[in-house]
Amino acid sequence: MFHDLLRLSVTSRDVLVPVDVLAVLLTAWVVTAPLLRRTRAHPVRAVLIRLAALLVGAGAGLVAVWWTGDVQDLFGVAFTPVTRMWIAFAFAAVALLLVVLVQGGWTLRVVAVGAAAAVALSAGLGVNVDFGFYKDLEQAVATNPYATRSLAVQQHGAHDGAVVDAARWRAPARMPREGETLSVRIPGTVSHFRARKAVVWLPPAARVAHPPTLPVLVALSGQPGQPADMFQTGDLGRYLERYADAHHGLAPIVVSPDQLGAPEPNPMCVDSRRLGRSATYVMTDTVRWIREHLPVATAPSAWGIVGFSQGATCAMQFSTAHPDVFGSALAISSEAGPRNGTVQNTIALGFGGSAAAYRAASPSAIMTAHGRYGDHLTVFGFGQDDAPYRASTHALRAVAERVGMQAPLVVSPGSAHDWNTVRYVLAHGLPTVIAHLGLPATTGAL
Repeated sequence: MFHDLLRLSVTSRDVLVPVDVLAVLLTAWVVTAPLLRRTRAHPVRAVLIRLAALLVGAGAGLVAVWWTGDVQDLFGVAFTPVTRMWIAFAFAAVALLLVVLVQGGWTLRVVAVGAAAAVALSAGLGVNVDFGFYKDLEQAVATNPYATRSLAVQQHGAHDGAVVDAARWRAPARMPREGETLSVRIPGTVSHFRARKAVVWLPPAARVAHPPTLPVLVALSGQPGQPADMFQTGDLGRYLERYADAHHGLAPIVVSPDQLGAPEPNPMCVDSRRLGRSATYVMTDTVRWIREHLPVATAPSAWGIVGFSQGATCAMQFSTAHPDVFGSALAISSEAGPRNGTVQNTIALGFGGSAAAYRAASPSAIMTAHGRYGDHLTVFGFGQDDAPYRASTHALRAVAERVGMQAPLVVSPGSAHDWNTVRYVLAHGLPTVIAHLGLPATTGAL
């Protein structure tokens, strides 16, 4: 029963509608109670005061969002009108609660607390739907639900040859019908970076006794975030399951390492004394671990990297600086370059105070310094309503095309800097990346 409760969807109408209705009814009862009960000397004035509190609270909420999000840019994203509306509702409910606590009446105070709680829950659920993050309670509670396994070093762990020829591949009779998602520990042997467990997805073809040589995708979450986000929220595994089901179990292996070290910090995928050696962890420790433990080709044509937001910025940094490792990338809502707060803070934390090193670390500078790229693909994507990341994406894409990259663009309709965008871009962008990695092309979205 408890397990079923955790699987309860927090984005379905069956949950959202009752919570919203309860919030409206309780709030309406709190506001109109003086007129219904007529126990106060001036019931109309009491109602007007409560209505004014709702308006003032909503206004304060909008100002708070404007100041923290638009002026201070504390969250690194532009809030949508829907999210702003829900935050305004939550502030309005708190303001109403404060007025009722002062005006008195223990029964009404209790109801006002319930109303404020219901509105806060309703607002939280609404913001979650807008960002497209949590799907159920289990996802909100379990940060990494995948079982931990140790993958032994295998003799077939890395192949100098090409990716398996799909036309000649014959799936073994006992090949599993589905892929497997698991947690693994990738040690920071060289970097000494304190990373959380990585998440690995193995397609059915990689789960047989003698697996074929497959391509690999390195997947990076946004910040704040964790390695499981691309699977739990981004549905990356589900899209690749669809591809594998249509191609006799073949699909890229996916490895999602922890480039952050914890949910909140942003090491910017660089090596720094203050933030740790995140770049070395991904490009040395993780790359070496993949080649030692998984049946993947070593050629850059078989390696791709995908990321969202901070993870997309990292994907751009790594793929542009290391075309000898990655021949493909999928950047969803990438920033123009590494960023941790203000430019001054970014330079101090990540680049030892060197403004020149900071400028050289941007993907545009890396691409310009490198010159022409050979047979390199970067699929760019962003949400239609995400103005800041639309601008950074167009700027990066222009440079990518100038240095000879294939640079198709996927725009998610009606979404912004959220996981709705991630899922749309993955579904529509992965087929192009998979084909470039050496597996059969597929028509349409996954």
